[in-house]
Amino acid sequence: MKNIILGFSRFFVGILFIFSGLIKANDPLGFGYKLQEYFEVFHMNFLSGAATGIAILLCTLEIVLGALLLLGFWSKKVAWGLLLLIIFFTLLTFVSAVFKVVTSCGCFGDAIPLTPWQSFSKDLILLVLILIIFYYKEHIQPLFKKEVTQRNIAIAVTLISLGFGIFTYNVLPIIDFLPYKVGVHIPSQMVIPPGEKPDEYEIMYHLVNKKTKEEKDMSDKAYLKTEIWKDNNWEIVGDPIQRLVKKGYEPKIKDLKITDASGTDYTKELIENPYYSLVFVAYDLNNTNQPAIGKLNALAINATKQFNIRTVLLTANSAQDAESFIKKNNLFSEVFFADAVPLKSMVRANPGVILLKNGVVVNKWHYHNVPTFDQLSRKYFDK
Repeated sequence: MKNIILGFSRFFVGILFIFSGLIKANDPLGFGYKLQEYFEVFHMNFLSGAATGIAILLCTLEIVLGALLLLGFWSKKVAWGLLLLIIFFTLLTFVSAVFKVVTSCGCFGDAIPLTPWQSFSKDLILLVLILIIFYYKEHIQPLFKKEVTQRNIAIAVTLISLGFGIFTYNVLPIIDFLPYKVGVHIPSQMVIPPGEKPDEYEIMYHLVNKKTKEEKDMSDKAYLKTEIWKDNNWEIVGDPIQRLVKKGYEPKIKDLKITDASGTDYTKELIENPYYSLVFVAYDLNNTNQPAIGKLNALAINATKQFNIRTVLLTANSAQDAESFIKKNNLFSEVFFADAVPLKSMVRANPGVILLKNGVVVNKWHYHNVPTFDQLSRKYFDK
């Protein structure tokens, strides 16, 4: 029975750690954004600049610990590492859940969004299993006995894990779990489909009786049904409060609004253009890759002049910053503005490129691997 419990615990924890690490390493920049949220909450903003690097290292650590646990190598050290890590994450998710400081933990990236309470429950289960592993760590036998073999395998797992995170950071996620993935029709992701119901809310009133000083809270429906409004002794105090009654269908894209410098909404016009559009996404112009901007600018000039392709730059910077950036880089593209959150979800690069046509994401690229103008012409524009 002891061997069965230990074997199950090792298998479950090992697989889950590898899966969790790989999912986040698939999108290390996204995991870095999540870490920045935690750093801000815990007043550790000095770490924000290194968030992506820390994300890659944490993903590597998870994968390596999971693999070493399954292989049975260095069981004492691995058991200690797992225990310390799960205690830290359990405390973190508990604080997030109780104080509602971070709404999504990021444990499995955007692939499997978990609420803080769900994540805390998951960590509690893992804590129990890791305590079992820790208690029986002396009974774990390595798959390979030779020390040199163990070391070589551990080095290989570490390098592969680290290399995977660095590769996806410099290219784009291998599997895109974001709402702007290739093939998606953006306008349909912004509305509630027929048959689905939106969130249901009710208005709450706080009432006070002028004579008895009795106080009560009442919904708008009950307020009308009971006809308490006819009684002049009861008066509404303070502003009515909107309260969520039932969670409805939530569009996958709910926060995208594209405007010009004056605030005019261009969202529909830009994303529903029936022809090709090249969209350059640089949510932070102050930290965008300058050589890449130069190359994209040349691409925009060629695409517009030869094929009349509309090229736009989307940013979350202020209009003043954008104007200065345009002058400094002799920017050819039109510039529009949107919130940083949807821009970070569009493409995991700063800058990144999205090719749109009739609302559909035809393709997208990291600035490291944007096709040349000739390649784009042959594959898309000439057809």
